[in-house]
Amino acid sequence: MMLFHKDGKRSKSHFTTFSVLVFHLHLTLFCKGEYQLIGSSRPIIAALGDDIILPCLMKPVEDASGLTLEWTRPDLSPRFVYVWRSGQELEGKKHTFFERRTSLFIDELKTGNISLKLSKVKLTDEGNYRCFIPALERQTSVQLVVGECIRVHCVFFLNSEGFIEFKQGKYIHMIQFHLKIKIHDYVQHVF
Repeated sequence: MMLFHKDGKRSKSHFTTFSVLVFHLHLTLFCKGEYQLIGSSRPIIAALGDDIILPCLMKPVEDASGLTLEWTRPDLSPRFVYVWRSGQELEGKKHTFFERRTSLFIDELKTGNISLKLSKVKLTDEGNYRCFIPALERQTSVQLVVGECIRVHCVFFLNSEGFIEFKQGKYIHMIQFHLKIKIHDYVQHVF
C-alpha cells in the first residue's frame, strides 16, 4: 500500500508510521506465546528448618507485578501455596501448611522474578511445585527434596603407614589407600 500527498509525491513518513504500527501489532498478537518461565531442572535440596528459594524467572524479562501469579502443589487440596492477584497476595486461597511461610520478592516482580521464598522448611513441604501465569498460559515446575541435616566435623591426615586417619567425636577411624605420588622438582600437597 502506498500513500500519496495531494501533489502526487509518495509519503515516506506515513508509510513508515503505518509499517511500524503493523509490525507492533504483529508482535503484540503473535509474541504472547514467546514467554518462558524458567525454574530448576534439578531438585532443590533443603534441610529441616531452612529458608529456601524455589526459582521462577520470566524470559524475556517482563514486569510481572500486574499479573496473576500462582504457586501450587498439585498433590494438595487446596493446591495453592501462594497467589498474587491485583498487586497483592490472596492469603485466603493458601493451603494452611504454608501460612506465614511463603513470600515473593515484591520489588523483583518488575524484572520478572517470580521466585518463591519458603521459610522454616518442614518434611511435609517435600514435593513438586508449579509456578504458573494464567494470562500467558505459561508454567514451570520445581521439585523440593527435604531431609535432615547431619553435620560432622572431621580432621583427616595421612599417617606414615599409608592410612588416612580421621577423628569423629571421640573415635578415630582409619582407611587404607594405595596412593602413587610422583615427586618432580616440586612438592605436591595432598589435601
